[in-house]
Amino acid sequence: MNKFKNITYLCLIAVSLWIFSSCNADFVNTSPLDEVSEEDVWSDPALAEAAVTGTYVGLGQGGFDEQMLASLTDEAIFTHPGRDITVITESRSNPAAPGWINNTLEWGNMYSYIRACNVAIENLTDPLLTDQDLVDRLMGEAKFMRAYYSHQLLRYYGGFPIVDRAYELGEESYEIPRNTWEECINFIVGDLDEAATLLEGKSMDSGRASRMAALALKSRVLLYAASDLHDIPTASSQSSLISGYANPEYLGYTSGDRMSRWQRAKDAAKAVLDNDEGNLLNLSGPVSHEEGIQNYMNNSLSKNGGEEELIFARYFINAKQENGGRQGLFNGPNGYNNWAGNTPIQHFVDDYEMMDGTEFDWDNPEHAEAPYENRDARFYASLLYDGAQWKPRSSANQPKDPLGQIQTGQYEIIQNGSVETHFGLDTRNSSIEDWNGSYTGYYFRKFIDPDPSIVDQNTWQEIPWPFLRYTEAVLNYVEACIELGQEEEARTWLNRIRYRVGMPAINDSGEALRERYRNERRIEMAYEEQRYHDCRRWMIPEETLGRKANGINIVGEFKPGESLELYRYDPEIYDYSYEVTPIDPGKENRQWLDKMYYLPIHQNEMNRNAQLVQNPGYTE
Repeated sequence: MNKFKNITYLCLIAVSLWIFSSCNADFVNTSPLDEVSEEDVWSDPALAEAAVTGTYVGLGQGGFDEQMLASLTDEAIFTHPGRDITVITESRSNPAAPGWINNTLEWGNMYSYIRACNVAIENLTDPLLTDQDLVDRLMGEAKFMRAYYSHQLLRYYGGFPIVDRAYELGEESYEIPRNTWEECINFIVGDLDEAATLLEGKSMDSGRASRMAALALKSRVLLYAASDLHDIPTASSQSSLISGYANPEYLGYTSGDRMSRWQRAKDAAKAVLDNDEGNLLNLSGPVSHEEGIQNYMNNSLSKNGGEEELIFARYFINAKQENGGRQGLFNGPNGYNNWAGNTPIQHFVDDYEMMDGTEFDWDNPEHAEAPYENRDARFYASLLYDGAQWKPRSSANQPKDPLGQIQTGQYEIIQNGSVETHFGLDTRNSSIEDWNGSYTGYYFRKFIDPDPSIVDQNTWQEIPWPFLRYTEAVLNYVEACIELGQEEEARTWLNRIRYRVGMPAINDSGEALRERYRNERRIEMAYEEQRYHDCRRWMIPEETLGRKANGINIVGEFKPGESLELYRYDPEIYDYSYEVTPIDPGKENRQWLDKMYYLPIHQNEMNRNAQLVQNPGYTE
């Protein structure tokens, strides 16, 4: 019996060997079903494109996260506690607890996506793909995205360790020192120049890198490079912290011709202007005020011509969103059942000019009596303020406000035959929701679709986030012209922006022109993650970002002989008073310390890489 078993086993082994030797080799050497080999990815056009598309994931939701960078500036405050935003606005950031840092700029996250770009670049350098046009396009996109993530590191942290290859497991060392500011600038610009060449003539889908995107990002990078903060002799004269830092080469240029850097910035911006037209920037005079409001709304909503403004953007599709496109819910009024997350502060509101181009001034009795009248068109397209006409409220709440008007004050009304105080429906004493109203008396309107059929609390919106838009390049060009002493050219282009929104031409010169330009950039690029960097690179954060946040207190009292049972905004019935009030320091107590010019490199990263050097002002 044992002999029979042995023969049987031998026969089975022989049959098995014959079967395996006779089968197709592809069947024998089966690949795992839950993964794809690197060779398969980079030899298949669709998979290779999918891999490069994956490098865009680091862009997140653009700036449409619940916490916005605007609330780290003198544009807004964040309403809800416990998000670590005040760690930064109060200058309490440190390497172990840096405060709220969005994933779209966090040090480790940026390196994760830089690695993905490096993997793509390495596999496309000696490609397995036979379609050279596709190879060039994918290489251009990967170079652009590596430059984008690198510029995020540079502008938030200063000079960073340049990683231009994908490290492998088992290498002798993973430690690498920081590169100088100048080396980082040259590396980023080199990637962008290559991307622009590779993407020239390519038809790109919306949301993908393009030749114009490479030119526009180069314009931004070189503008920053020329600015005060990154000219170490200039920065050191204004900050003892920078002058005492042992490694200033990580923060800027320690020598060289600064005017040549401004010229490079001007040339880079002009390259964008020469290759595109933006939207309505060829006007010879200002449009009407109403047209100006609509033009700015179209630009911020990327509709009706405003699409032409976008160079590189994060797009959203209503049917397929999970976390994006909720700017209405995140920032809209609590009286519309929204969350009132990021709300404009009074400092920002006051910087909008009057329609005639003069400054708004609380000491002017006419301005103080009616602060929301006759303002720059962008005021009405960007802000929701007391009495502003907005959408219909929910069916349950329309009886409280049939007109759909923003109510951020307290007003007299007649109840049960006597005068009582009515708290506005969009205050923290609202009868609709009393826990999440604005502390400042304002809400965002920009980036929120005014279509009444779009109910912000439960409808996704398809408004794209503008990473790079044409007007930024125009403003970059204006700034470079001012610094080079070419004031007439600067005024020409600045007025084109103003004409589009119905504002009169400016004729300033010298320091007055520089200040006018800076305010124009503040207003035009509101909430677009520009102010955070502008105040730093101009080295004006102490008097801007360091100011205590403030808001408005509004009271409406009946005029003699008038009365009303259901409140509505009506200056014929009410005398309104406006008082600028500071935000309770217990809520947010802003201050500026020079260490906040740059974010700290997290202590975990310092522990991983002994060659890293921390930014000035942070103890290691």
